[in-house]
Amino acid sequence: MAAEDQPDPDKPAGTDEEGTAVASLFGEWDITNIEYDDPSTERYITITPVAHTMGRHASKQFQKSEISIVERLINRLMQTEENTGKKQKTMQITREAFEMVHDRTDENPVQVLVTAVENAAPREETVRLKYGGISVPKAVDVAPQRRVDQALKFIAEGVYSASFKTPTDASEALADQLVGAANYDVQTYAINQKEEKERVAAAAR
Repeated sequence: MAAEDQPDPDKPAGTDEEGTAVASLFGEWDITNIEYDDPSTERYITITPVAHTMGRHASKQFQKSEISIVERLINRLMQTEENTGKKQKTMQITREAFEMVHDRTDENPVQVLVTAVENAAPREETVRLKYGGISVPKAVDVAPQRRVDQALKFIAEGVYSASFKTPTDASEALADQLVGAANYDVQTYAINQKEEKERVAAAAR
Protein backbone atom coordinates (compact mmCIF):
# COMPACT_ATOMS: atom_id res chain seq x y z
CA MET A 1 0.00 0.00 0.00
CA ALA A 2 1.36 3.41 -0.99
CA ALA A 3 2.12 6.02 1.65
CA GLU A 4 -0.72 8.25 0.45
CA ASP A 5 -3.17 5.36 0.91
CA GLN A 6 -2.28 4.93 4.57
CA PRO A 7 -5.01 6.17 6.96
CA ASP A 8 -4.23 9.30 8.92
CA PRO A 9 -3.76 8.24 12.57
CA ASP A 10 -4.82 11.73 13.73
CA LYS A 11 -8.09 11.62 11.80
CA PRO A 12 -10.92 9.54 13.38
CA ALA A 13 -12.50 6.88 11.18
CA GLY A 14 -15.58 8.08 9.29
CA THR A 15 -14.46 11.73 9.04
CA ASP A 16 -13.24 13.92 6.21
CA GLU A 17 -10.11 16.09 6.10
CA GLU A 18 -11.78 18.73 8.27
CA GLY A 19 -12.82 16.15 10.84
CA THR A 20 -16.52 16.32 9.88
CA ALA A 21 -18.43 13.06 10.24
CA VAL A 22 -19.32 11.45 6.89
CA ALA A 23 -21.51 8.48 6.03
CA SER A 24 -19.44 5.37 5.41
CA LEU A 25 -20.18 1.70 4.81
CA PHE A 26 -18.38 -0.76 7.10
CA GLY A 27 -16.85 2.37 8.66
CA GLU A 28 -14.51 2.63 5.67
CA TRP A 29 -16.16 3.31 2.31
CA ASP A 30 -17.67 6.68 1.44
CA ILE A 31 -21.25 6.57 0.14
CA THR A 32 -21.85 10.27 -0.46
CA ASN A 33 -20.35 10.70 -3.94
CA ILE A 34 -21.72 7.68 -5.80
CA GLU A 35 -22.36 8.27 -9.51
CA TYR A 36 -25.15 6.62 -11.49
CA ASP A 37 -24.92 6.06 -15.24
CA ASP A 38 -28.39 4.50 -15.68
CA PRO A 39 -31.23 6.86 -14.69
CA SER A 40 -33.84 4.09 -14.96
CA THR A 41 -32.37 2.04 -12.12
CA GLU A 42 -31.02 4.89 -9.97
CA ARG A 43 -34.08 5.07 -7.70
CA TYR A 44 -33.87 1.32 -7.05
CA ILE A 45 -30.18 1.28 -6.07
CA THR A 46 -30.14 2.61 -2.53
CA ILE A 47 -26.85 3.25 -0.76
CA THR A 48 -26.84 3.52 3.04
CA PRO A 49 -24.13 3.13 5.70
CA VAL A 50 -26.15 0.26 7.22
CA ALA A 51 -25.44 -3.27 5.97
CA HIS A 52 -27.92 -5.04 8.26
CA THR A 53 -31.50 -3.72 8.69
CA MET A 54 -32.72 -6.91 10.43
CA GLY A 55 -35.53 -7.52 7.95
CA ARG A 56 -37.11 -4.13 8.50
CA HIS A 57 -38.81 -4.08 5.10
CA ALA A 58 -39.51 -7.81 4.77
CA SER A 59 -43.29 -7.47 5.27
CA LYS A 60 -43.72 -4.55 2.87
CA GLN A 61 -44.17 -5.45 -0.77
CA PHE A 62 -42.07 -3.54 -3.29
CA GLN A 63 -40.17 -1.68 -0.55
CA LYS A 64 -37.14 -3.94 -0.80
CA SER A 65 -35.50 -1.20 -2.86
CA GLU A 66 -35.29 0.93 0.30
CA ILE A 67 -32.71 -1.54 1.62
CA SER A 68 -29.08 -0.81 0.81
CA ILE A 69 -27.91 -2.46 -2.40
CA VAL A 70 -24.98 -3.86 -0.38
CA GLU A 71 -27.33 -5.61 2.03
CA ARG A 72 -29.43 -6.91 -0.85
CA LEU A 73 -26.29 -8.41 -2.35
CA ILE A 74 -25.44 -9.97 1.03
CA ASN A 75 -28.95 -11.43 1.27
CA ARG A 76 -28.60 -12.88 -2.22
CA LEU A 77 -25.32 -14.51 -1.31
CA MET A 78 -27.06 -16.21 1.63
CA GLN A 79 -29.58 -17.93 -0.63
CA THR A 80 -27.66 -21.19 -0.90
CA GLU A 81 -27.76 -24.39 1.13
CA GLU A 82 -24.35 -23.70 2.66
CA ASN A 83 -24.87 -20.04 3.64
CA THR A 84 -28.56 -19.88 4.55
CA GLY A 85 -28.98 -17.60 7.56
CA LYS A 86 -25.25 -16.97 7.98
CA LYS A 87 -25.42 -13.22 7.60
CA GLN A 88 -22.38 -12.33 9.69
CA LYS A 89 -20.28 -14.73 7.64
CA THR A 90 -21.64 -13.34 4.38
CA MET A 91 -21.06 -9.77 5.53
CA GLN A 92 -17.44 -10.66 6.26
CA ILE A 93 -17.11 -12.15 2.77
CA THR A 94 -18.49 -8.93 1.29
CA ARG A 95 -16.22 -6.76 3.43
CA GLU A 96 -13.14 -8.73 2.31
CA ALA A 97 -14.29 -8.62 -1.32
CA PHE A 98 -14.64 -4.82 -1.13
CA GLU A 99 -11.08 -4.55 0.15
CA MET A 100 -9.87 -6.72 -2.76
CA VAL A 101 -11.81 -4.57 -5.24
CA HIS A 102 -10.20 -1.42 -3.81
CA ASP A 103 -6.73 -2.98 -4.00
CA ARG A 104 -7.26 -4.01 -7.64
CA THR A 105 -8.96 -0.89 -8.98
CA ASP A 106 -7.99 1.84 -6.50
CA GLU A 107 -11.65 2.88 -6.62
CA ASN A 108 -14.46 3.02 -4.08
CA PRO A 109 -15.87 -0.55 -4.06
CA VAL A 110 -19.39 0.80 -3.48
CA GLN A 111 -19.10 2.68 -6.78
CA VAL A 112 -17.80 -0.49 -8.44
CA LEU A 113 -20.82 -2.42 -7.11
CA VAL A 114 -23.26 0.18 -8.43
CA THR A 115 -21.62 0.13 -11.87
CA ALA A 116 -21.59 -3.68 -11.86
CA VAL A 117 -25.32 -3.82 -11.08
CA GLU A 118 -26.10 -1.30 -13.82
CA ASN A 119 -24.04 -3.24 -16.37
CA ALA A 120 -25.45 -6.67 -15.41
CA ALA A 121 -29.10 -5.57 -15.48
CA PRO A 122 -30.86 -6.99 -18.59
CA ARG A 123 -33.06 -4.62 -20.58
CA GLU A 124 -35.10 -7.31 -22.34
CA GLU A 125 -36.29 -10.82 -21.55
CA THR A 126 -38.89 -13.27 -22.87
CA VAL A 127 -42.28 -14.38 -21.61
CA ARG A 128 -44.46 -17.26 -22.79
CA LEU A 129 -47.75 -16.43 -24.46
CA LYS A 130 -50.28 -19.15 -25.29
CA TYR A 131 -52.15 -19.05 -28.58
CA GLY A 132 -54.57 -21.94 -28.97
CA GLY A 133 -52.53 -24.24 -26.76
CA ILE A 134 -49.21 -23.28 -28.37
CA SER A 135 -46.61 -21.45 -26.28
CA VAL A 136 -44.89 -18.65 -28.16
CA PRO A 137 -41.94 -16.67 -26.71
CA LYS A 138 -42.39 -12.91 -26.74
CA ALA A 139 -39.76 -10.26 -26.03
CA VAL A 140 -40.68 -7.72 -23.35
CA ASP A 141 -38.93 -4.82 -21.65
CA VAL A 142 -37.76 -5.47 -18.11
CA ALA A 143 -39.03 -3.20 -15.32
CA PRO A 144 -36.24 -1.21 -13.62
CA GLN A 145 -36.77 -2.87 -10.25
CA ARG A 146 -36.64 -6.32 -11.80
CA ARG A 147 -33.48 -5.31 -13.69
CA VAL A 148 -31.74 -4.66 -10.37
CA ASP A 149 -33.11 -7.95 -8.95
CA GLN A 150 -31.80 -9.88 -11.94
CA ALA A 151 -28.37 -8.23 -11.75
CA LEU A 152 -27.97 -9.17 -8.09
CA LYS A 153 -29.11 -12.71 -8.89
CA PHE A 154 -26.54 -13.08 -11.68
CA ILE A 155 -23.71 -11.75 -9.50
CA ALA A 156 -24.62 -14.10 -6.63
CA GLU A 157 -24.90 -17.10 -8.97
CA GLY A 158 -21.52 -16.24 -10.46
CA VAL A 159 -19.94 -16.14 -7.00
CA TYR A 160 -21.48 -19.49 -6.06
CA SER A 161 -20.44 -21.25 -9.26
CA ALA A 162 -16.88 -19.89 -9.02
CA SER A 163 -16.33 -20.70 -5.34
CA PHE A 164 -18.33 -23.88 -4.60
CA LYS A 165 -16.01 -26.90 -4.41
CA THR A 166 -13.13 -24.92 -5.93
CA PRO A 167 -9.90 -23.47 -4.46
CA THR A 168 -11.28 -19.94 -5.00
CA ASP A 169 -12.47 -18.15 -1.86
CA ALA A 170 -15.98 -16.69 -1.92
CA SER A 171 -14.59 -13.20 -1.25
CA GLU A 172 -12.18 -13.51 -4.18
CA ALA A 173 -14.97 -14.83 -6.42
CA LEU A 174 -17.19 -11.88 -5.43
CA ALA A 175 -14.38 -9.41 -6.14
CA ASP A 176 -13.87 -11.02 -9.56
CA GLN A 177 -17.59 -10.73 -10.37
CA LEU A 178 -17.82 -7.09 -9.28
CA VAL A 179 -14.69 -5.95 -11.12
CA GLY A 180 -15.58 -7.95 -14.24
CA ALA A 181 -19.17 -6.69 -14.35
CA ALA A 182 -18.08 -3.10 -13.71
CA ASN A 183 -15.69 -3.38 -16.67
CA TYR A 184 -18.38 -5.09 -18.79
CA ASP A 185 -16.23 -8.16 -19.28
CA VAL A 186 -18.34 -10.69 -21.21
CA GLN A 187 -16.31 -13.49 -19.63
CA THR A 188 -17.87 -12.58 -16.29
CA TYR A 189 -20.85 -14.77 -15.38
CA ALA A 190 -23.21 -11.86 -14.65
CA ILE A 191 -22.50 -10.09 -17.95
CA ASN A 192 -22.65 -13.37 -19.86
CA GLN A 193 -26.10 -14.13 -18.44
CA LYS A 194 -27.32 -10.62 -19.22
CA GLU A 195 -26.10 -10.88 -22.82
CA GLU A 196 -27.73 -14.32 -23.17
CA LYS A 197 -31.10 -13.04 -21.95
CA GLU A 198 -31.01 -10.10 -24.33
CA ARG A 199 -29.90 -12.35 -27.21
CA VAL A 200 -32.84 -14.70 -26.68
CA ALA A 201 -35.21 -11.74 -26.40
CA ALA A 202 -33.89 -10.23 -29.64
CA ALA A 203 -34.58 -13.53 -31.42
CA ALA A 204 -38.17 -13.52 -30.10
CA ARG A 205 -39.10 -10.05 -31.29
